[in-house]
Amino acid sequence: MSFKSNDCQQLTFDDSLFSLTEREKKALEKSWAKIFADEIFPAIDEERFSVLYSDKASRPNTPVNVTVGALIIKELFDYSDDEIVENLMLDLHLQYALHTTSFSEQPLSDKSLSRFRNRCYAYETSHGVDLYHDCVKDLSSKIAKLMNINGRIKRMDSMMIESNIRFLSRMELIYTCISKLVTVLKNAGCTIDETLDHYADPNDYNKVFYHQRHDDMNEIISVLLKDSDKLLEICGEDYLENTEYQLFIRCLSDQTVIEEGNRRLRTKEDGTMNSSALQNPSDPDATYRNKAGKLHRGYAANLEETVGKNGSVVTDYQYDKNIHTDSQFLQETLNAMDKSDEEIVLITDGGYDGQDNIALAKEKNIKLVTTALIGKESPAALADFVFNEDGTKLLTCAAGHKPISQSYTKSTRQCRVSFDRNQCVNCPYQEQCRPKIYKKVATFITSKNASNRAKSQRYMQSDEFSNYAKLRNGVETVPANLRNNFHINHLPRGRQRGKFFFGGKIAALNFRKLFNYRKGLGNYAQNPALT
Repeated sequence: MSFKSNDCQQLTFDDSLFSLTEREKKALEKSWAKIFADEIFPAIDEERFSVLYSDKASRPNTPVNVTVGALIIKELFDYSDDEIVENLMLDLHLQYALHTTSFSEQPLSDKSLSRFRNRCYAYETSHGVDLYHDCVKDLSSKIAKLMNINGRIKRMDSMMIESNIRFLSRMELIYTCISKLVTVLKNAGCTIDETLDHYADPNDYNKVFYHQRHDDMNEIISVLLKDSDKLLEICGEDYLENTEYQLFIRCLSDQTVIEEGNRRLRTKEDGTMNSSALQNPSDPDATYRNKAGKLHRGYAANLEETVGKNGSVVTDYQYDKNIHTDSQFLQETLNAMDKSDEEIVLITDGGYDGQDNIALAKEKNIKLVTTALIGKESPAALADFVFNEDGTKLLTCAAGHKPISQSYTKSTRQCRVSFDRNQCVNCPYQEQCRPKIYKKVATFITSKNASNRAKSQRYMQSDEFSNYAKLRNGVETVPANLRNNFHINHLPRGRQRGKFFFGGKIAALNFRKLFNYRKGLGNYAQNPALT
């Protein structure tokens, strides 16, 4: 299938718009479809997706801008693939939004969207480039410009996304992996031990777990572990590339250990369970995390929202396993950015704090403002300490004194400094620095990180920080919006597929923001930081 752009949508004499009455045309002009057709559809860059198709002469592709536009509208109205295809044939709003009113036959079929997604998945797997993410990000920046949001102030937050899987006990997990592998072996015509045949029976699960007495569980575990060893012997090295076999091996590695030649379940004495352990073979990418006292199995998303007087737009997003920390998300974002000509203010919560993050943001001309700090509070006097650029040498203390000697420990990034004894004994900051007083000198340990933290603590008392903190609270509404209006906890299983659908929901959310802005429906609280 070859690539052909759809950059010219010419009206024909039998265009369905010509048959509308004036009243119907007026209603169509006032609908969401008008804004989508005029401002979103033309902004979709088809060329970036040309790499998904052959450069040889062959049957042309389904128009990419129609496909991408349909994916966004699908999330906007919570349609399934079949529903968006059917509604495109029957609903003039969709045809008008996607510029297909002149088509004698609508271009989407029941397989168009799934094939497009599969092409994007394959390209990302082989080249490491998520074309759909780049498309949504580009559209988001264009929406921000349409809303006159200049990008000077951004805010960031993360959210947990539950995988659409059932919680399995350790026994259930081992049983499920055995059952899936046995089914594969039988379908492949492999000869297996008769004692393993029951695992391929769909009703066997209920017999094992619900038709047994509670005191039989230890016996069930023993049987499962013995059957696991039988399967390992049967498979040998013939199924190393098989997905079910790989999940079976991963499960045994996570949940069991070999002791004196016998397999047993892993216990606390064997070490803590890895949070990346397999949770359910139906979603191998899902991970486990305990955050704020709640247990999560699935993924984490990071949201970057650009804010202005006319509202806000989610201008970038990340999607990964939920063991990915806020700090890692921030570092990945900063590393992918070019240095900004104008200073950007990025407002986050305390999870993004850290001196390495602050330094990296500064390199990109970004002022990182965290509304909370992690770790021990620093004495206020350290805010007036002056260090050299790399923090390896203290130049002056809060009282303006220079140390007479000092040493730097690279592993801890701390300086051990010595001052004249009389300077520290009579210093008003002695109680904060708490030096050890000797016969001739006074010494203490400090660091540039502690000084920067003290500066942050002082900054948090300012009116400017107060305005930024109030501004950051608005990003908390985005996860709730996505959960309530876009059903974010019902994404397809798998990190790659989930990220694709998540991107479509971000694009739909941003279009809704643009529509409200164009219709004057937005209610935006003003903040002095935005002026």
